[in-house]
Amino acid sequence: MKPEIVMKSLNIVGSQSTPTIFCNADSGVMTMQGDSYPENSFEFFSEVISWVEQFLQHATLPLQLELRLIYMNTSSVKAMMDIFDLLEAAHEQGRSVSVCWYYDPENERVVELAEEFKEDCSFTFNIEPHDETMD
Repeated sequence: MKPEIVMKSLNIVGSQSTPTIFCNADSGVMTMQGDSYPENSFEFFSEVISWVEQFLQHATLPLQLELRLIYMNTSSVKAMMDIFDLLEAAHEQGRSVSVCWYYDPENERVVELAEEFKEDCSFTFNIEPHDETMD
């Protein structure tokens, strides 16, 4: 019998160029909010990607991403693709994973980006306008 891994939540405080990220190990909900154009996206997202891998490997809860991203640079988009690839692989193995991307109705570029991501995903992926009063 292998020892049970205790998942820890991950909390990354956002800055002007990085999103606030909270990965809740107890609920399986991961939230990202804000702009994403860190100096080194690979380095910034490596901890998040590692958390997702660990969660999918050791936890049995569904994993749900709630995104409120405003702007993403190219390397952040690549990191997000890596996360979605992990979700896709987990989904193909029968895991329950989903994404809900909330966007500002006045920001058409975010909607287009979310729709591009959604095209490559077979798991539940909702794109919904958010009300400013939610924040």
